[in-house]
Amino acid sequence: MNKTEVELTPIIEKLTEKFKAKVQKPVNFIISLQAKTAYADNDYLCEVLSNLIDNAIKYSKESVEINITTEESERYTILKVRDNGLGISEADQKIIFQKYERAAAAKRSRRNGVSGFGLGLNFVDQVIKAHEGRIFVNSTEGEFTEFTIYLPLETLNNRHNR
Repeated sequence: MNKTEVELTPIIEKLTEKFKAKVQKPVNFIISLQAKTAYADNDYLCEVLSNLIDNAIKYSKESVEINITTEESERYTILKVRDNGLGISEADQKIIFQKYERAAAAKRSRRNGVSGFGLGLNFVDQVIKAHEGRIFVNSTEGEFTEFTIYLPLETLNNRHNR
């Protein structure tokens, strides 16, 4: 993993353009970036955000609105991906980061199921842990899902090494 100070705006712009071009249903992105950079591996961070956006679209109604926000605290860059999709039950929220897990509610609500092996969020979780970060999910069934990622600032790592 090659962690550097990465620019968030180009990453998010590239991803939103990619998804707008390939998706069959209306997708509206609302972007608000207070934090402009994160201390992360560029490629892995792209994969994580791509996965969260893909899920937001996959598990949504006829049209989807996705809010992507970033902010900075004293110790972290905080990235949030929030959708107005199907939501995840409280029981499923506890297990969605496990390998091969797929939220049962989403399975039931899709006539022909969702493709994939349920590895996406496990991968996301592993990448965030490898960055010494944390990821949390907050969701209400039928209303929204929001993933919040905390990535430590570079200065935090430097302080530990002195």
